[in-house]
Amino acid sequence: MEKQPLAWVVGVGPGLGAALCRALAGRGYAVAGLARTVQFGEQLAAEIGDAGGRFTMYAGDIADPVSVDAVMQRINRELGAASVYIHNASQFLMKPLLETTPAELESVWRITCLGALNGVRHVIPPMLRQRRGTLLFTGATASLRGGANFAAFASAKFALRGMVQSMAREYGPQGIHVAHVILDGLIWGQAAEKFHVPRDKCLEPAAIAATYLQLIDQPRSAWTHEIDLRPDVEKF
Repeated sequence: MEKQPLAWVVGVGPGLGAALCRALAGRGYAVAGLARTVQFGEQLAAEIGDAGGRFTMYAGDIADPVSVDAVMQRINRELGAASVYIHNASQFLMKPLLETTPAELESVWRITCLGALNGVRHVIPPMLRQRRGTLLFTGATASLRGGANFAAFASAKFALRGMVQSMAREYGPQGIHVAHVILDGLIWGQAAEKFHVPRDKCLEPAAIAATYLQLIDQPRSAWTHEIDLRPDVEKF
């Protein structure tokens, strides 16, 4: 019997992270999720399990190399090597530059960019041995344009985009598909409700997840490195 493929999703919450886990489990992947706590993940595991999927939630701080090493080694022992890695973790900060502390800027960068490095260090070596695998990274409008009051968030997303480009050029020729997904708009969920943004003006988490699956399925003769997604009403 062929072994069930494994996908890691880093940054699992009730919005896009959960949608990615549902989509991957529905496609037949065993899914390992990572977040700071397992509370929401336990609810999601029960939901996915009831639908016939397999999802396991792990707690860890993606910004802390020691924490990541411990949890990733545990996942490798319990579930095996991943064929898909999705870095969906980031820290949002909207604040005037002169009110942004050095500690806040560093925190946003550590989760968004350093966290991606902490994660992929554990999945790339087995992918290289197999000469196949997929690494996907969630970007934002701020990956391309630093707006007023977004200095910390934009600088971290710019840094992530640059690192992912380098990663694609290094590992693409070795069989690993590396792609960056720019989400140009607000994702429907708690943040949208907080800012009173109507649902029809938001990105739907399940629709975004469907695009991630399409990227995973792409034949290597026609790989996408970067793609942008936005609602039909979003100006750009």
